[in-house]
Amino acid sequence: MTIPIPQWLKDLAGRNKAALRTSAALSAQASIDKHVLHTVCHAAHCPNRGECFNCGDATFMVLGDICTRGCRFCAVTKARPLPPDGNEPQRVAEAVKEWGIRYAVLTMPTRDDLQDGGAAHFARVINAIRHLTPGVLVEPLISDLKGDEQALKTVLDSHPAVLAHNVETVQELYSAVRIGADYKRTLTLLENSKKLAPEIFTKTGFMVGLGETEEQVKTLMKDLRSIGVDLLTIGQYLAPSAAHYPVARYPEPQEYKAWEDYALSLGFKGVASGPLVRSSYRAGALYRRALAGQSVK
Repeated sequence: MTIPIPQWLKDLAGRNKAALRTSAALSAQASIDKHVLHTVCHAAHCPNRGECFNCGDATFMVLGDICTRGCRFCAVTKARPLPPDGNEPQRVAEAVKEWGIRYAVLTMPTRDDLQDGGAAHFARVINAIRHLTPGVLVEPLISDLKGDEQALKTVLDSHPAVLAHNVETVQELYSAVRIGADYKRTLTLLENSKKLAPEIFTKTGFMVGLGETEEQVKTLMKDLRSIGVDLLTIGQYLAPSAAHYPVARYPEPQEYKAWEDYALSLGFKGVASGPLVRSSYRAGALYRRALAGQSVK
């Protein structure tokens, strides 16, 4: 049975959609088109495009827009991907400079077809951004790289401000929701990132509304803090189509505030929690708040 989307959530998404018609949002879209770039904003049907494009934010998806896995929650195309585009690092760097972006978020589809999961290409994109616009902070949101620690080190050696990898859901739902992924492998990647580069913040995000219990959500947050994850995002799962994993419920806004408070009580340095929050939502602002809080202590 399909659960109807509550009116308050429809209204919230509608305001974001209307913001796509502003001159700032249209200019952002024109730049994306000019440089022939992919964004997760489009590939994942993100409901925040209007707000983010108006703020000069976008999450660039490198290594194409085709994923080699079949997670049941995700709108990204599943098929045989194309080889890495050698010109992509320069195009992304040019778009970052053109927008005047000071905090660039990059993501990727899972590329199990590549020996290093795409880590070397990802690092080239980060280095190209820095070469063209020194001082830009970069947050790579990576796949699990098949658990390859050397591939993770390749990304970390490009000195990002934050290393992000999403846990997506509670452990109990992994086999049903995250096809090909592994809960322990995800936690190990985040833990290894902190061990290899303790000065780099680690970040993850998960969805609610998939059928998880309150106890499972709290256990997930405790697991993440036990391995030193610094930044956390929590948002509502919205099924991209009827063929995707069904929505089990739509938590009320006050529940997101309670989760945020609980996460902060566990010691997370920064938390973004809300119905339309996504892993890269206002990422630069979240990083700056965490950094400011750390410097005060």
